[in-house]
Amino acid sequence: MRDLRYAFRTLLRNPGFGIAAVLVQALGIGANSAIFTVVRAVLLAPLPYAQPDRLVNLYESKVVGEGRYNVVSGPNVLDWQRDAKSFAQIAYLNNGASPSLWPD
Repeated sequence: MRDLRYAFRTLLRNPGFGIAAVLVQALGIGANSAIFTVVRAVLLAPLPYAQPDRLVNLYESKVVGEGRYNVVSGPNVLDWQRDAKSFAQIAYLNNGASPSLWPD
């Protein structure tokens, strides 16, 4: 208890230091909260889909040329949707646009 009284007396004698200490603590707590909120929303929160552990990513492998993946054409996606028996549904995502059930 004596230490707390001594700390408060010292802070009252030098209010600039006390205000700076409180502001630094508030800034640290606020930054920590903001970073954790972003990390939780981006990395830790489950995907907003039913059974997200059953989602898969389909792609075409490139046989010739640079890169690992080929750009999937709309007719190929339609063929996949028609012929696939292992998937309940196939969606098409084009260049980071929002997913749709039908190719462009």
